[in-house]
Amino acid sequence: MAGQAVDGGGLALADFDFELPAELIAQHPLPDRAASRLLHVSGSHVEDLLFADLPRLVSPGEVLVFNDTRVIRARLLGRKPSGGRVEALVERVLDDRRALALLRTSHRPKPGTTILFGDGDERVAATVTGRDDDLFELAFSADVWATLQRLGHVPLPPYIAHADTAQDAERYQTVYARRPGAVAAPTAGLHFTPALLQALRARGVECVFVTLHVGAGTFQPVRVDRIAEHRMHAERYEIPLESAAAINAARAAGRPVTAVGTTSLRALESAAEGGLVRDGGGETRLFITPGFRFQVVDRLITNFHLPRSTLLMLVAAFVGLQRIRAAYAHAVAQRYRFFSYGDAMLLEREPR
Repeated sequence: MAGQAVDGGGLALADFDFELPAELIAQHPLPDRAASRLLHVSGSHVEDLLFADLPRLVSPGEVLVFNDTRVIRARLLGRKPSGGRVEALVERVLDDRRALALLRTSHRPKPGTTILFGDGDERVAATVTGRDDDLFELAFSADVWATLQRLGHVPLPPYIAHADTAQDAERYQTVYARRPGAVAAPTAGLHFTPALLQALRARGVECVFVTLHVGAGTFQPVRVDRIAEHRMHAERYEIPLESAAAINAARAAGRPVTAVGTTSLRALESAAEGGLVRDGGGETRLFITPGFRFQVVDRLITNFHLPRSTLLMLVAAFVGLQRIRAAYAHAVAQRYRFFSYGDAMLLEREPR
């Protein structure tokens, strides 16, 4: 199932709404990554813990699957020759001089429109050459990767109100990030430290890696009332042979497979065939909603997600809509910190 959603039993967008006080949206990370809170959801039972408690919640032989994508400095601030401001979010680098990007400007740019980034000797021009759905193809006058490195900003989510800082450059990145290509962090992984990873391995946990480059679609709202009509943006993923082998061996032996983040889960379920994970790469538009049949993942570590978002629909599919509603209500009442820099959950999959 690498395509669109299961119907979800006729569920509507409003079924995934909830009230969230603005002060619970975390604007900055905690000083210690592992000091975040952890809400453990198992059936109808919820338990308030710390993320540092994770090693005692896993079992020897369990496989934890991490997304090793690295966030690029994808946000570029520019202007048209007329002076109009333009903000570009580079979603995918196509080659040394071309990229696909979301563009925020007062008027939708036409092919041939020029955008200027930087000043003086650092100035780079980008010309709009085409369009792919919401994304515009840009032809740059200089190397795209070098331009992002010199002029780009950390692409913080829209609900974080401050401009990116040196702290964000470090903390909006997992400690194991190694493959550049994401425009948003796989935020469940932000809680892990080298010491915590070492403690998990000492517990007998097998840590393996996949890659899913989180695309600009992660910021896009669901605009249709009938959720099955929503179309996901394509995202690239890759499953190394050794990771697929470890996951398939665990499943054959009845050992749990835990996805660290919805991105790891989507990569695994996109690559699933007959209950096994295929190695290799591809693109996925997988949209997981209630009614989806999971083939691989038994447990999920994830942050709290936005109302009416595709990721909230995914976790509702994983544990059940009523259970996720109850868990979120508990988190709000207990003043958990929400979204990218917020706290986390450990979810046990609803049995079929």
